[in-house]
Amino acid sequence: MTDTCTLYPPATSSTMEDQKENRPLHPAALEDDLCRKVKNADLLGGRSRLEEQEDKVMLAAKSCSSDFSDPVYKEIAVVNGCVNRMNKEELKSKLQESKLDTRGVKDVLRKRLKNYYKKQKLTCILAKDASDTNAYYDYICIIDFEATCEEGNDAEYVHEIIEFPIVLLNTRTLEVEDTFQRYVRPEIKTQLSEFCINLTGITQDVVDKADTFPTVLQSVVNWIREKELGTKYKYAILTDGSWDMSKFLNMQCHVSRIKYPRFAKKWINIRKSYGNFYKVPRNQTKLLMMLEKLGMSYNGRLHCGLDDSKNIARIAIRMLQDGCELRVNERMHTGQLMTVPTCLPFEGAASPQNPQFKN
Repeated sequence: MTDTCTLYPPATSSTMEDQKENRPLHPAALEDDLCRKVKNADLLGGRSRLEEQEDKVMLAAKSCSSDFSDPVYKEIAVVNGCVNRMNKEELKSKLQESKLDTRGVKDVLRKRLKNYYKKQKLTCILAKDASDTNAYYDYICIIDFEATCEEGNDAEYVHEIIEFPIVLLNTRTLEVEDTFQRYVRPEIKTQLSEFCINLTGITQDVVDKADTFPTVLQSVVNWIREKELGTKYKYAILTDGSWDMSKFLNMQCHVSRIKYPRFAKKWINIRKSYGNFYKVPRNQTKLLMMLEKLGMSYNGRLHCGLDDSKNIARIAIRMLQDGCELRVNERMHTGQLMTVPTCLPFEGAASPQNPQFKN
């Protein structure tokens, strides 16, 4: 299908006592020793690739049942203190020595280095608990809808989805394997506003030739089945915020008189994951701001659903590289948006079912 996103330019807009034989050095001596090693870059050795084993290691490390009694956690705390005292140039130097990405603001670089050191230390003590390397998602599907809109539309405005894009991210290779894109013909307000056309780059002619949402949703289900997601492979949906699923998809299902699809009932809100991981306030988790703080710029046309999804995927890849476990943190329950506790086991999205019309 022809991508029309470029037809119009973007609109401005831990309490157990240590075992005797495992006691660490006196805290002061331990700190001096570890800080020296960090400075001399001999604490960890070379960089290891972010692989399946590390996924499980990090899961075990963050498990709700962890007691953090092993002396290694004290070592990690001291190393973190050393990292906290580094300036930006020192952080970039240590990252470069470990062959890690040096792009991003100081807080991002600090978090990246801490997580690298932490994973290297924890790998040794948690390997015995990491026999199941299939806990994490095999794939993440990034979805960013575009919907009808008008300038200054009120809270009661009925948005209809006009673009359904998906970017398929392989969490093992950290590469985008495939993309999906379909345009959708609105049924209530069939004529797009000039504001909507300028914002999204989607023209009236494009939506006039497109299928209605139930047909497009069936195409989505078929595509997910072809990829064997939810059957052979474990996957999760990822969105830039809560609105795509809790509002746009929810509203569209009411308009099209179809039941809310099971595969989309829980997802990863990357804004929430980004804020929690890099310790930044919610108002600094918008797409362009996340990219900027990670040292990246937007590629493509802003508000083109597929381009937005590709850029969100770039953020997800960088976060995975930095040691973040992107996991489902939101869901729909009886039509309401709810938070999913992060201490729960990894649970993938459901196997897709054909669209079901309401009686």
